[in-house]
Amino acid sequence: MSIPFEHSYIQLPQLLFERVRPTPVTQPKLLAVNDTLAETLHISRNEITCPDGVAIFAGNKIPNGAEPIALAYAGHQFGHLVPQLGDGRAILLGEITGRDGKRYDVQLKGAGRTPYSRRGDGRAAIGPVLREYLVSEAMFALGVKTTRSLCAVATGELVYREIPSPGAVLTRVALSHLRVGTFEYVALRRDVDALERLTNYALARLYRDRSSNGSVALTLLEAVIASQAELVAHWMALGFVHGVMNTDNMAISGETIDYGPCAFLDTYSPERTFSSIDVNGRYSFINQPNCAQWNLTRLAEALFPLVLKEGHVEAKATALLTECLKAFSPQYTAAYQMRLRRKLGLTLETADDAALAQDLLTMMAASKVDYTLCFRRLADVAEGAEASVITSLFADLEAIGGWLRRWEHRSQQESRSDAARAALMRGANPAFIPRNHRIEEVIAAALQGDLAPFVRLHDVLARPYEDRLDARDLALPPGEEQWDYRTFCGT
Repeated sequence: MSIPFEHSYIQLPQLLFERVRPTPVTQPKLLAVNDTLAETLHISRNEITCPDGVAIFAGNKIPNGAEPIALAYAGHQFGHLVPQLGDGRAILLGEITGRDGKRYDVQLKGAGRTPYSRRGDGRAAIGPVLREYLVSEAMFALGVKTTRSLCAVATGELVYREIPSPGAVLTRVALSHLRVGTFEYVALRRDVDALERLTNYALARLYRDRSSNGSVALTLLEAVIASQAELVAHWMALGFVHGVMNTDNMAISGETIDYGPCAFLDTYSPERTFSSIDVNGRYSFINQPNCAQWNLTRLAEALFPLVLKEGHVEAKATALLTECLKAFSPQYTAAYQMRLRRKLGLTLETADDAALAQDLLTMMAASKVDYTLCFRRLADVAEGAEASVITSLFADLEAIGGWLRRWEHRSQQESRSDAARAALMRGANPAFIPRNHRIEEVIAAALQGDLAPFVRLHDVLARPYEDRLDARDLALPPGEEQWDYRTFCGT
């Protein structure tokens, strides 16, 4: 094997990780390989599919250059601080510098117990593994910053959750697995020197090109705020619900991480949650921007001792961090409104655009209209299709008719042709998303040994903005079962 592993994490303070080897499995069998990502990482398909490759990505063999570790972190889970969490079922093999010059973590998820497993078995079932593989790769194809999936390997062993299920290991790739909770973990231990080393490492690894303002703590906070504002705006524009935005699930890199109880909206319902444990709606779709700012405030608190070390008194340090945090809301709003304008085929910015978009969303919620389907059909109307392709989705025909007239009047202020506007809209409004009921069908088939539905869905989701006559069934919303749909984290 010639996989070019490196490992910069082990240069960080020892409190941030534990060395641990994956637990071998009995009968590893390859389920899926991401050829394009492998190519980016200088890995050939043969290196993954050969017996040595399957052994490596099952956790049975350690490749040359890898030094497996489990990362430590804390986290606010549903608003409550847990001082120590850490990788309870994930083991970081090392890093690979890709063909694009970026450094990527390569991590085995479901690779067995670690010092942070608590009472868990450190394993993953095939359902959550295939779910994360599909959704993370769909997000990448949609243009969202995300962790990715290199391959999935069945273990030949059962994992015991609600019912026994075949086990699997997912190889997850990320720019970094550092989280807000990582900084909380170090701050809680009052090790300011370790906090400074961690902050410098994060800046050098992830935000090397960002101009410094004289404070490494404030520079990192500003960078993370900007990346999260853009990320959450992208989620909201696509109707994505992360499900559990705990601080240990917010990556410093600005990538979407930890696809546990996540889902895409079918009908537009702002208060919709999917996680089986989110009984109070903390992580509902509409609350995601607020949750992001709450998490960023926890990051600012964790960085507070470092700002003090940099020479500021408490009042000044508080003021500086607070000023940074104030930037999130306008940055998020600007990013979200820009994406909404694109969804409506608008490139110019006018004062009434936000109200125009919000009025459509309000009507969509009232009529329980499918979010993805509505915007995709609106692109057809922009190119000359009958208005009925949209109005038929709504209960109040007069209201939606009036909105369409406002939208058409506003569209006349654009200099683009109808075809160009429709193309812009189709580039912002996918035809295909990883719909919940289709993912469940894939998982059910895989449990019976049939991976053909997985392969088909994955192929369609790799080109989400293209119309596919051979896959129209995968674009259709579900029936009434969507209202009872719940997701589970798989641990």
